[in-house]
Amino acid sequence: MCGVTPESLLEAGTRALARNGDLRTSRERFAEAYEAAQRTGDVHTLVAAALGAGGVWVHEHRTAAEAELVRSRIKHALTLVEPKSDIALRLKLRLTAESDYQANTNADILKLLDEARQVVDPVVRVEALSLAHHCVLGPDHVELRKELATEMISEALRSRHSGRHGDLMMALMWQVVDHFLDADPHAVRRLTDLRERLEQEDHLAVRFVVSAVEVMLAIRDGRFEEAERLAGASAQLGAEVGDVDATAWYGAQICAIRWYQGRTAELFPLLDSLVHSPTLSTVDNSFFSALAVAAALSGDRRKAQGALAMLCRRGLDALPRSSTWLVTMSGVADAAHLLDDVEVAREVHAILLPFARLPLMASLAVTCFGSARHPLGLAALTFGDVGLAVTHLRAAVRDNLALGHWPAVLSSRRKYAEALERAGDVEEARRQLATCAQEAAALGVGPPDADLSVRREGKKWLVRLGGRSVLVDGGIGMAHLAVLVANPGREIDAAELVAGTNALTEEVTTQDQLDPEALRQYRNRLAELRGRELSCAERAEHDWLAGEIAAATGLGGRTRTFSDSGERARIAVGKAIRRAVNALSSADPVIGNHVRDHVRTGRRCSYSPQ
Repeated sequence: MCGVTPESLLEAGTRALARNGDLRTSRERFAEAYEAAQRTGDVHTLVAAALGAGGVWVHEHRTAAEAELVRSRIKHALTLVEPKSDIALRLKLRLTAESDYQANTNADILKLLDEARQVVDPVVRVEALSLAHHCVLGPDHVELRKELATEMISEALRSRHSGRHGDLMMALMWQVVDHFLDADPHAVRRLTDLRERLEQEDHLAVRFVVSAVEVMLAIRDGRFEEAERLAGASAQLGAEVGDVDATAWYGAQICAIRWYQGRTAELFPLLDSLVHSPTLSTVDNSFFSALAVAAALSGDRRKAQGALAMLCRRGLDALPRSSTWLVTMSGVADAAHLLDDVEVAREVHAILLPFARLPLMASLAVTCFGSARHPLGLAALTFGDVGLAVTHLRAAVRDNLALGHWPAVLSSRRKYAEALERAGDVEEARRQLATCAQEAAALGVGPPDADLSVRREGKKWLVRLGGRSVLVDGGIGMAHLAVLVANPGREIDAAELVAGTNALTEEVTTQDQLDPEALRQYRNRLAELRGRELSCAERAEHDWLAGEIAAATGLGGRTRTFSDSGERARIAVGKAIRRAVNALSSADPVIGNHVRDHVRTGRRCSYSPQ
């Protein structure tokens, strides 16, 4: 093209990257400049274009072919320059950062950073600091990151005369991210300052990060509909900028929104495909843990157990402590709790405990799942240390209040009430649950007067309650619930329900319903429960045991068989519905409790939402 030279292409790429933060345009111009310089033998332009193609982030090029092309060009450029020159150091910094990041190490880049600090040119120091900062985004390096960001701001101010105002924007962005990752109370203040600077001097890459952080804040504030709109706009901006993380960040934000809406099970199909996306970072395992949770909530235990086993196959401690590590561990704790995996719960508790004070944030503070104390409490509940669970979950409520993360406050308070109840503090559990009801209503996620619906989805059942939804395995009990829910307030004969499903469960036989040993154990446990104040869970257990014993014995307490079809139907329907309610409670306690409180079984069954 007439008038287009390697030098002009290089200049366009440099301007797009260093001044405007336009990753897509700079990438295109640098590639064109490199190829043009190759044809003309322009070594200077070829070297600069190879360096610029790396971009502003580490690991910008995700596919194997793209990453290798950029890496090979930088290596080739390194052979063309003076080994002790500043440009050689910049090339080595880029190669080392890429290598350290993917290996989840940082020793080599920090060593080169010390070398860069001795260089006169502040541009070299700024680049080294930014690359090093990106390689220490894991939770082990909170204080080091702060030091690097502060130093980078100072160096960026020195390099402003070179026309690289983007350096300062990047440095300020890193500082904002550090404040959020450390739950610093001044984080929003820093974000406001950066947003105002962007209005004066725009930088697309930084603006994309700011837009993603604003989505996170909307979710923490419980503004779910607004957060979803903001997430879409942020993803569109990211795609326009050419940021490879646009898809993953959007997916993570939608996951957070659905999680706090009680609709995580809906994400199962999306996550099942997203975990294999080539745009995901090689050190990001958070979507595998999210898949395990969503699968467990959807009733697909095999898929959930498989995803969890994949994460644990070399031990959880072997997973890279990247910027998504805390969220990954939180998902592991959730999945272990849902699957009742005591061994994994103990392991994740031990690994996560040193980071208890930190918020569960992913990447550059683009999502937040509240206090790390919450998954620690879940893990303790799973392996049976109720006292420890109470301690963790009480702290989680407190920390989430400090974060201003209202959905996480509600989530932690619900589990705190459960832990209190299991510890025997029934009155305090009731007080916490009453507060939960108020908080849920304020967030618009409470189910007290919401419509319940039960609908078949293939082999599963989709159950919705207000803004919450869950997928559970099919079964006769779910079919009975679907009929009852479709006829609110109407009493339906158990025999009609049985006839409607056209199948009797194996309980409807002329055989004994309980063997003598099981009957003895049921009676002993019922005797233990009688004569003292019972928690909600114990009351439910008492009623269930009484029903089982009554179903299995005659008036005189003798084991009996059932010849009466109406009695057989009552027993069959009651057991099937109890199994369905238990499945719902495991998948979503809020929905499960609502169904348990409003469904009545017996000879005549009903769902009474009022």
